[in-house]
This record gives sequence, C-alpha cells and structure tokens, in this order.
Amino acid sequence: QFARHIKKSEGQKTPKVELQISIYGVKILDPKTKEVQHNCQLHRISFCADDKTDKRIFTFICKDSESNKHLCYVFDSEKCAEEITLTIGQAFDLAYRKFLESGGKDVETRKQIAGLQKRIQELETENAELKNKVQDLENQLRITQVHASPAGSVTPKSPSTDIFDMVPFSPISPQSSTPTRNGTQPPPVPSRSTEISK
Repeated sequence: QFARHIKKSEGQKTPKVELQISIYGVKILDPKTKEVQHNCQLHRISFCADDKTDKRIFTFICKDSESNKHLCYVFDSEKCAEEITLTIGQAFDLAYRKFLESGGKDVETRKQIAGLQKRIQELETENAELKNKVQDLENQLRITQVHASPAGSVTPKSPSTDIFDMVPFSPISPQSSTPTRNGTQPPPVPSRSTEISK
C-alpha cells in the first residue's frame, strides 16, 4: 500500500496484468500482447491471501524455479481480491483431487511439461536473437556492397607501353635501364659481339 501511494505521488502507474488461474498454476500475462511474464506453478505456491482491511490487495508467495528463492507477488485488483484468493484455493483443491485420482503420476507429467515449456521459451528467445543477428549481418553486407560498387567500377590502369617495360632486361639486351641525365637518353651502348676472332 505504501509503495502504491509513493508511485501515485510520483505520477507512476502500476503496470496492469492479466491472471490465468488453473490447476497447473497462476500465469501472469501482459493484457495487450498476452505474453507470459511469470508462470507460477501451483506446487511452488506456498501461501496465498487477501488483505482483510483492503479489498483490493491480494498476494501469494511462490518459489522461483531458477533461483530457488521465495518471491512475493502483490496485486492491486478492482475490489475482488477475496474472490481471486478463493479461486486460487479452488485450483489447489482441484489439483489435489486430480493428484489422488492419478496416483501422483500427473505431478511428474506436469513437471516434465513445465520443463519442456521453459526449454521452448528459451529456444524461441535464442531463435529471435539469432534472427536479429542475421538481419544485422545482411544489412552490413548490403552497405558494404553499395560502398564497394563505385570503387569496383573504376577502370584498371592500362599497361604501360614504355619500351623499358616491354623489353625484359638481360645482359645481352641493347637497351640500358640506367637513369637519364637532364631528360635526355644516353647514347646506346654498342653490343658486344659474341663471336671473337680466334
């Protein structure tokens, strides 16, 4: 109640949620998207009560499956806290009857189903993250291709037709690769005759 008054004085609103109560547990959903925010299995709920002085407030305590901590969930309802608490109590009664009828097998099945549902949720989250990564990589690839195409369209330099490039240097070659002086080419060196008179 104190937290509610503080939030109201600060202009904050308590987020609205939707409850689904069944013999398997209490699901807390987003009222618009119907996304499950919390799934409190019935066998993990250890306490449930409404506030006798305020008909709007009810609460239950549930042991978290991951952290093994007891979490207290408090709700501000539209003056129907007692009815919601009684409904959760009825869910407990029905679940216990079903447990007696099935000889305890149903509890193990429910635990397995809950484990599989949790794994499915984890895989769906992982799948969504991977889809986002693939999308980011595709976007980066498109940007890289757009930037690379103008550079790729530049025509390659035509090969030089300079005589020095065309004639390979060899000791026998009449062309010399020595640098020129004052922009003029030095006179050609006479070739040595390989035939020397004997």
